[in-house]
Amino acid sequence: MLRTDARAKINLALHVTGRRADGYHLIESFVVFAELGDHVSVELADRDTFSLEGPEAAVLSTEAASSNLVVRARDALRDAAMQAGTKLPPVAIRLDKQLPVASGIGGGSADAAATLKALCAVWGYDPGAETLSRIALDLGADVPMCLDGRPLIARGIGEALTAVELGFGLDLVIVNPRIGVSTPKVFSALESPDNPPLPDPEGVGDKDRFLQWLAATRNDLQPPAQSMVAEIAQCLSALDLAGAQFARMSGSGASCFGVFESAEAARIAAEGLQRDKPGWFVAATRTAATS
Repeated sequence: MLRTDARAKINLALHVTGRRADGYHLIESFVVFAELGDHVSVELADRDTFSLEGPEAAVLSTEAASSNLVVRARDALRDAAMQAGTKLPPVAIRLDKQLPVASGIGGGSADAAATLKALCAVWGYDPGAETLSRIALDLGADVPMCLDGRPLIARGIGEALTAVELGFGLDLVIVNPRIGVSTPKVFSALESPDNPPLPDPEGVGDKDRFLQWLAATRNDLQPPAQSMVAEIAQCLSALDLAGAQFARMSGSGASCFGVFESAEAARIAAEGLQRDKPGWFVAATRTAATS
């Protein structure tokens, strides 16, 4: 059985810069991936199966399996292979769900990306980078960046990716108030889709300078999300009080992250937040340089 990590996606900055004629919003986002994440396990089997486990699995247990991005990724990759004249055998897939659902840290998208990688390995099948990227984008705008899985800037609707070499890791605490946020509703509540672009990154080799640059950027989805979920402001305040050097909402929310001085500082902060907010999802983690 092959086990693949589906790492949490963190939008350190997210600028909404326009809107296409088809309704999709254009973004410029600085993205990193955390060591924290879900896990996808795949092995050859007599028939296709999909199972859920893990502390966050219950939320997904009532939905139809066919709607899960893991199953959709399997079917999309198999369909592409069939069109190319290749028949792929059944597989058993198990999703170990560690990340909260609908939380702005790419859980479902990361699961889909990890599934594509694992299936290509188990099946010994290489559809080619172009086909794999097309499948990923068809599954969702965040899936291509999760498939890449390294520090990057995402542009367009999320499909135009530019890798960024960060010379340091970031020690993080991720918190979620256990409130799901609808991404389409957050985008619909934007005051304007036309906002200034992401400035060129600075300090990618120096953490302090990078955090100064980051403070001058935005998450344009944070104000509309906070207007819908007051607890987002509480998460940000709690991270600040816990000693975060920088705190912001990720994606369309409601998850927020805090950058801390060290892994020890992040661990202590997470332990304190877990005591103070037992109903929240709280986890200390660190950015991962590669997928």
